[in-house]
Amino acid sequence: MKRVSHLRTTIRGLAILLALAAAAAAAPALAEPRRSAVEDCAACHGLDGIARDTEVPHLAGQNERYLFNQMMAFRTGKRVHKEMRYMARHMSVEEIAALAAYYAALPPR
Repeated sequence: MKRVSHLRTTIRGLAILLALAAAAAAAPALAEPRRSAVEDCAACHGLDGIARDTEVPHLAGQNERYLFNQMMAFRTGKRVHKEMRYMARHMSVEEIAALAAYYAALPPR
């Protein structure tokens, strides 16, 4: 049963990555192509949602709505964190929603 759940999580994650890639491909070309939003987040929070630095929170298995609301709070400046504000301001609401769904779907550790 656990394996089926993990497979569903993996498939959902891949679907989100494909959706983000399709959105990026449809966007007008920039001088420097922007890495995918998942890769941007993974630099600190890990692709698996498990941060390697003890000062960085794990995102795997967090509540989707919570993740979305926190990113929106960073985006508006309601929640203060220099790096997170920068990251959130450069994402669309759709990207933020997709990232929240992606990390919420990952198994927590």
